[in-house]
Amino acid sequence: MITWADFEKIEILVGTITAAAPFEKAKKPSYQLTIDFGDSGIKRSSAQITAHYHVDELKGRQVIAVINFPPKQIANFFSECLVLGVYDENNEVVLLQPGKEVKNGCRVG
Repeated sequence: MITWADFEKIEILVGTITAAAPFEKAKKPSYQLTIDFGDSGIKRSSAQITAHYHVDELKGRQVIAVINFPPKQIANFFSECLVLGVYDENNEVVLLQPGKEVKNGCRVG
């Protein structure tokens, strides 16, 4: 079990995807995303979401991500946040997103 204080250390924010591109050098099919988190800045992420999302439909979509992990190098790319999703019955990621549009940088709690 974790404490409330442990949970409060995790910065889970809403951001809007401003750019998406296929990540050719990734071992598994992925996209490189650029996400605007408002006052918390612009961050990049590698996301294995190619099964349910076409790269052209991602720009403008709001997502939920953990933004306070250290950067992780994946091939020649540094992923600066972890975009959150749910694994479906085929172990493919379905993005978590707010039910209504909210301001970039809003915290999940």
